[in-house]
Amino acid sequence: MKRIGVLTSGGDAPGMNAAIRSVVRKAIYHGIEVYGINYGFQGLIDGDIRKMELGSVGDIIQRGGTMLYSARCEDFKTEEGQLKGIETLEHYGIEGLVVIGGDGSFRGAEKLTERGYPCIGVPGTIDNDIPGTDFTIGFDTALNTISEAIDKIRDTATSHERTYIIEVMGRDAGDLALWAGLADGAESVLIPEAEDTIEDVIDRLKRGNERGKRHSIIIIAEGYGSGVDFAREIEEKAKLETRVTVLGHTQRGGSPSASDRVLGSRLGAAAVDILRKGSAGRMVGIQNNEIVDHDIVEVLSQKHHIDLDMYRLSKELSI
Repeated sequence: MKRIGVLTSGGDAPGMNAAIRSVVRKAIYHGIEVYGINYGFQGLIDGDIRKMELGSVGDIIQRGGTMLYSARCEDFKTEEGQLKGIETLEHYGIEGLVVIGGDGSFRGAEKLTERGYPCIGVPGTIDNDIPGTDFTIGFDTALNTISEAIDKIRDTATSHERTYIIEVMGRDAGDLALWAGLADGAESVLIPEAEDTIEDVIDRLKRGNERGKRHSIIIIAEGYGSGVDFAREIEEKAKLETRVTVLGHTQRGGSPSASDRVLGSRLGAAAVDILRKGSAGRMVGIQNNEIVDHDIVEVLSQKHHIDLDMYRLSKELSI
């Protein structure tokens, strides 16, 4: 393989730049040309491509976001869009593609592989919702961002003796909420994978009040429901003054943690090695601190599972 491409797709995640840097420099080290595709699969359709050199990825490892930019592309879900992307790949002589992103990005990589273009998926999403890997690029940084915000909110919650609800990202997976809740001693953690009710939360708040506790932190994943709606219900049913903070896209930004920089570097390099060996349709990941790879079709057929032992522990420690 003499020429490969790399793109980032879907939501950005801190550490994507580390992965891009690793793909480019690992490939060049082995004498392979690299082309960066701007704006994900949309850029592939539009031909928005540039040749990458060693200097192209200098001074990016510490930056959040993605220097190749990202965009969602409905056109690539169609046969016409996929054929247009293949036409672009053929025009530039690109023989293999590294796709950095989440579930939707991997489906695009799967379609290209089916049509004869070898693709390797690198999991980059703050939600940590990809099967076959313990962690995805961006999760650790987002978790630390949330934890820092909770620490600050707890200061004012203590001062005003209020209940605070903090809504975090996690449309289909509660990893961010669960890990942040355990890391910051939240009184309740609400995730889409569990069936806690508002009555459970109110009972826990009342028990805390009975032993003299005057403030509480509740973390809710967006996939569970709206933090604003949940706060309204608590005020109505428990008569407790409640405030809401929706962290939103602040969770995606910021300089990547050392852990995400290392993970991005390891996974990016592994993707190049797999392409060099002639494999295709794989996803690289990390399990038990070892780099692994799986069939991307198999990954897409599975469902991400939360660590229920951690969830039970969070409840035991917040009695």
